[in-house]
Amino acid sequence: MNKAFASKGDLAPKQISFTKLADNAYAYTAEGDPNTGVIIGDDCVMVLDAQATPVMAQDVIAKIRTVTDKPIKHVVLTHYHAVRVLGASGYDAANIIASRETYDLIVERGQQDYQSEFERFPRLFQAVDSIPGLTWPNVVFSGEITLWLGRTEVRLMQIGRGHTKGDTVAWMPQERVLFSGDLVEFGATPYTGDAYLTEWPATLDRIAALQPRALVPGRGAALTTPAEVAAALSGTRAFITKMFGNVRAARAAGKTLKQAYDETYAALKTEFGDWVIFDHCLPFDVTRAFDEAGGLVDPRIWTAERDAEMWRSLAS
Repeated sequence: MNKAFASKGDLAPKQISFTKLADNAYAYTAEGDPNTGVIIGDDCVMVLDAQATPVMAQDVIAKIRTVTDKPIKHVVLTHYHAVRVLGASGYDAANIIASRETYDLIVERGQQDYQSEFERFPRLFQAVDSIPGLTWPNVVFSGEITLWLGRTEVRLMQIGRGHTKGDTVAWMPQERVLFSGDLVEFGATPYTGDAYLTEWPATLDRIAALQPRALVPGRGAALTTPAEVAAALSGTRAFITKMFGNVRAARAAGKTLKQAYDETYAALKTEFGDWVIFDHCLPFDVTRAFDEAGGLVDPRIWTAERDAEMWRSLAS
């Protein structure tokens, strides 16, 4: 593992896809970069996850304008991470919607997360100077809220913790389309640095119980069939349980974080090593797993300084 973040060398532009999931639902995807969902109602548009900068949001808007001229009224944040939320101002939406826990995480650690994510993965922050500051939701809910975009029903639901404590999914029950945020990935390595690993599998069970026909994962291609949805759920579950299981066993045996990382990397490389950002995510994943296995229920705050210290220690 190089001492510089694995993602520092990831500079190549990605091919954008804009995939139709239903007459009123689309997925904006980019070969493993963070995804954005789009729901078109009778009189307005909802965007799910905003991209990292207002300039990057303009490309999403350009794709939306190929299918509708309706105004973008709602931006939903599935969680608080900077690459998902800092482009929200680019949509000029009336409502920025998030769970109460996501709002609280922005208060507690939003600025640190912005600084650390930019240092980790600068390519994802195109025109970083266009970011006006942290994104502050003006509509905050707990548990579940239903929005009607005319005749289109959208349920925003906290169905369990996993990727963060504020995770929100958007469910279109009539169309059976789900926008999962980073609770589900497809061919992309789950980032678990702020996760609740013990709870995540049960949250995936609740997603599966909805029986989505199509699903937009946090990263990876749009899933347009139930079989693809099942594969993404299975793959996400397999990574989380195997990664956490390996780390938990190492910690129980009295091994160091570095030993746990080396053993877990070797155990997962064959099955998951070709997934997007595997080398980038795994140090953060193992570090959080080591903490949770040691009884630290809530994730510690990542700062740019903590990132660099962790990376150096695991690279040594």
